[in-house]
Amino acid sequence: MTKADLVEALEQQKPDVGSRVAAFADLARRRAAGEMVFLPRQLAGHQRRLHVRQTIREDHDTRISDDGNADARAKFDKLHGSVFSFLRGTCLLFYRDMAGEDAWMPTVLTLGDVHPENFGVMPSADDVPIFGANDFDEAFYAPFTWDLKRGATAFVVAAGAVGDKGPGKQRRIAESFVRGYAQAMGHFAGASGESQRQWRQDNAPKLVRRLIEKATKESRDAYLLRKYHNEQRSGFRADDEHVPVTSRRAEFQEALDRFVETNGIDVPARAAGMRVKDVCMRLGQGTASLGLPRYYLMVAGPAGDGSDDLLIEFKGARRSALAGLAPPSEYVVDGAGERISHAQGVHLVRGDRFYGAVEMDGQSFMVRERSHYRESMDLGDLSGKHWRRYAHLCGESLAQSHALSDEAGLVDHDIEPEILQAMGPIELFVTDIVAWAMEAAERVRSDHRHFRADHELGAFTAVDHVFR
Repeated sequence: MTKADLVEALEQQKPDVGSRVAAFADLARRRAAGEMVFLPRQLAGHQRRLHVRQTIREDHDTRISDDGNADARAKFDKLHGSVFSFLRGTCLLFYRDMAGEDAWMPTVLTLGDVHPENFGVMPSADDVPIFGANDFDEAFYAPFTWDLKRGATAFVVAAGAVGDKGPGKQRRIAESFVRGYAQAMGHFAGASGESQRQWRQDNAPKLVRRLIEKATKESRDAYLLRKYHNEQRSGFRADDEHVPVTSRRAEFQEALDRFVETNGIDVPARAAGMRVKDVCMRLGQGTASLGLPRYYLMVAGPAGDGSDDLLIEFKGARRSALAGLAPPSEYVVDGAGERISHAQGVHLVRGDRFYGAVEMDGQSFMVRERSHYRESMDLGDLSGKHWRRYAHLCGESLAQSHALSDEAGLVDHDIEPEILQAMGPIELFVTDIVAWAMEAAERVRSDHRHFRADHELGAFTAVDHVFR
């Protein structure tokens, strides 16, 4: 595909999402096969602006078309206000610039959307707070370098936008992320401890331990009373974020019972039989997922007074942004919710026992517990030294997730030695990934300026149509 061919394809209006998905899938296959093709990241000026606009419209066409979906409008407002939010909310745009890249590199189960706020504290299978990757919506089997490039770029953008760090410090923070990954991968290649390690309050590095301590300061009882319970503690209270749909309780009870059966959930005593007390729609949650259906189920705890109720989240799942863009692989997991559930089962050692997937109303939902101690790092509170330390720890955590691809995932051979060999001279590898990230970060900032200008002109209130 020449530059002229790509520009013509990008400027064509399309009848549906599939036409451009197929075109980019073909581009990715050709590049992965070794063809010299022109990529969208090589576009400049107004041609690039058109590509950004069309890709974002395409990625959100269903949500834009739903006139009553205030979350879709809220998402674009959120992306307008912050370049870091823009990066988080435009995975498809990011990965179309990488179509077919690094096809010769070892394949792992990638997280897909690596950034500083997609690591945090969450419940283990034993209801103990642990730290690790906590968002698997974009997970996909792809070259391991895809996560490193996405993560390094995200740390550069976040360090500048949230941490107010200059280019030199941004570069050093990204280097810490990549070095943390490389060091941990070397350890797992020699010690094979990836299937046992959990970072808990008793063994976590100091920075993570402080985050866990912060997350566990409030009791479940106080948390429920502060954020969710109505005055009688019989269900959800209504506010700007939570809309009770109590009339659908029986419907969600059936779905939850089916979820427990089909996912083989070992229900603990603290769930008291998984009886749904109430259901609410959750509005305004997330960045990339804003506008997708999301429900909270209040499950009665054994005390019977509401003090130990559980919250189970049903979050609408969709196609990964990497699908059709990553180099072709033999490792495939069918179903959006099933893919996300598979990734959580691989990437976390004895993670949330309620993680899984269920179909409801023809929609695939990812299911998980909404624990009272879920917590992410407050990036605004990090000093320069702590930025580098946190980036290093996230790199270590990512390495463990990748190393588990051949333990609990579909990869059928020892992956760690391959990754170490692929990284080659470490200093050169770090230099290459960081240089790629610095260039990508500049592209993200430029794309954000295009997006802001288009958003202010109403570009994302309508989708593209074909006129014949």
